[in-house]
Amino acid sequence: MDNLKAFLVFLESEKKYSRHTIYSYKKDLVDFIKFCELNHVSNISKAKYTLIRNFIVFLSKKGLKIRSINRKISSLNSFYDFLIKISLIKINPLENHKSLKSQKLLIEPFSQKEIETVIENIDTSNFSGLRNQTIIEIFYQTGIRLSELINLDINDIDFNQNRIKVLGKRNKERIIPILDSLSSILKRYIIERNKLIKSNNENLFVTKNEKKLYPSLVYRVVNSEFKKFSKKSRVSPHVLRHSFASLMINSGADINVVKEILGHESLAATQEYTKIKLPKIKDTYRDAHPRSKN
Repeated sequence: MDNLKAFLVFLESEKKYSRHTIYSYKKDLVDFIKFCELNHVSNISKAKYTLIRNFIVFLSKKGLKIRSINRKISSLNSFYDFLIKISLIKINPLENHKSLKSQKLLIEPFSQKEIETVIENIDTSNFSGLRNQTIIEIFYQTGIRLSELINLDINDIDFNQNRIKVLGKRNKERIIPILDSLSSILKRYIIERNKLIKSNNENLFVTKNEKKLYPSLVYRVVNSEFKKFSKKSRVSPHVLRHSFASLMINSGADINVVKEILGHESLAATQEYTKIKLPKIKDTYRDAHPRSKN
């Protein structure tokens, strides 16, 4: 367990992973540790590939989806690479492992009409309704991740410049421009939020009990509101993020600008991507987003 603790510290201090990501790694490794103990292996650093393969079979029989199994094995692979880095082992037992192949699920984005129908029909006569409408509106207008939305503070919103500061993956900050319509919605929400909050809580989105929002609550908000008007099988904050990107690109936005707004790290190294500057992002965003045309 000492090696596991050292690995988790490494992910936090060196890799700058979020708490949510570190928790996922920990859970994956603890699951394997328990499997090893059932198979009389007390130290996972000494596990052979045969045992890991049996773990994969075990997970499959439990009904885990291929994507979830691949994630757990990826966590194990990172752990063994870390053990090599600190000279605890010489060979990664997963060095020749190939991920299980799965059919890629296609995400069907919401249409502009679907999203705006949902927003227009939310009862905002109470705090929860106003908060829920604001949550969906900010997903719709910025495409931010669920974790980024939850971690927004009031001070992250710059109403003078009409932009939001977002803390993304690996604690990387980025600036997202916002339209006047979202700025007005946020101002209205914050007024009502501040009437409710009596403490020094700086979280933008809170519960009626003055607590920071949590992922399952946001999932429920999005799911419950969209199920009323959409027949799509997949309904989640991520589908809203996907919808934002689709709507922007379909409206003529430069795909590289969209990916910078979304904070996609995979394109950060490309020359064209790194040349994009905030003024261009602002202009493209305001010209392309459906809300800017209202």
